[in-house]
Amino acid sequence: MAADTLPHWLALQAQQRPARVAIRHKQLGLWQQHPWQSVHQAVLRAAHFLQQRGFAKGDTLFLLSEPRPEALLLSLAAHWLGGVSAPLDAAYAQPPLLDLLHTLRPKFVFAEAQTQVDQVLAAKPDVSLLIYADARGLAGYRHPAIQAYSDIVANAVDEALASVAENHDVAFRFYRLGAQYQLEYRELTHAELLHNGRQLVAQEALTEEEQALAARAFAASGHARYLLSPWLLAGFTLNFPENLATRDTDRRELGPTLVAGTAATYQRLYTLTQSRWPLPASWQFGLVAWALRAYQQQLPVLATLANWLVILPLQDVLGLRRTRVPLLVGEPLSAEAEQFFLSIGIQVRSWPEATAWQTSQLQVIPRQPEAVDGYFGLKTLRAAT
Repeated sequence: MAADTLPHWLALQAQQRPARVAIRHKQLGLWQQHPWQSVHQAVLRAAHFLQQRGFAKGDTLFLLSEPRPEALLLSLAAHWLGGVSAPLDAAYAQPPLLDLLHTLRPKFVFAEAQTQVDQVLAAKPDVSLLIYADARGLAGYRHPAIQAYSDIVANAVDEALASVAENHDVAFRFYRLGAQYQLEYRELTHAELLHNGRQLVAQEALTEEEQALAARAFAASGHARYLLSPWLLAGFTLNFPENLATRDTDRRELGPTLVAGTAATYQRLYTLTQSRWPLPASWQFGLVAWALRAYQQQLPVLATLANWLVILPLQDVLGLRRTRVPLLVGEPLSAEAEQFFLSIGIQVRSWPEATAWQTSQLQVIPRQPEAVDGYFGLKTLRAAT
């Protein structure tokens, strides 16, 4: 085992905290818990399977998914074998996403569900391995590359499988199409990730008691720096919402102590609050305005009253009542949103995405017009009816 890599820290947490909850994921309305030991075993099983399918040191596993544990564990499995994880934002606009996939020509891919599977097959029908998590709609597919994640982690574990990752290896590579439609990328090594993670753990005094929420896919370098790496270093619990539509409800139910969001995340919460704000002429509006002033000025007795009447209920609505480490990754907040969060006692801390984007030598290859949406209609993908 390499001395200081993400796989090293996963194995260390599994050894030191085998029964402590590492991942919690909401499924069908219920929170499912996975301790460090079972997470470690799942990564070993996935790494063993990837190795059997030809994945080797330096290879890249592309991930097209909303936030879910399978994407995270497959990333760590790729790292275990000395490979690179390349998350792609599933929320990317459809034509550019297909052009991006068509240009990158991925060989190994994790695609969350039918929609993402179709996108991959539309861009590269000869993909070597295409792992999916959600089986709905895929029962009739007959492509030889398609494999269910659940089947992969059900395989026997090869305990002798040693990690070949090294500290200087690239762990994550992020891609995007630039303003001139050129391919751009940024890379993070194990060393960089762990360095940034240690900075955050030290500055925010993170412990194994934290409850963090992964409400966005790891398709931005800041989330790998300031959520994934601290999770492995501090050994706290990483929580995944059921889906993006339920993330606000799940956040309120969970009450995370650590939230890592982008400017869009906090702006959305600010807009959500403003949409429910009392009408200016109402007595409720006057109460809220008074409470915000009293809370900010910390007037004796009145500030406490304002806190119980308005501030805490507002924090509850946003699911931030227990949040002591609200992190902003990347672009800054608007002045209005920043002032709002300060006014309700939420001091959002900014952590930069320091790595600059680089221009790739690969030329973007637009998808051919005939490769339309619904590529799964090819006879090779569906069983004959």
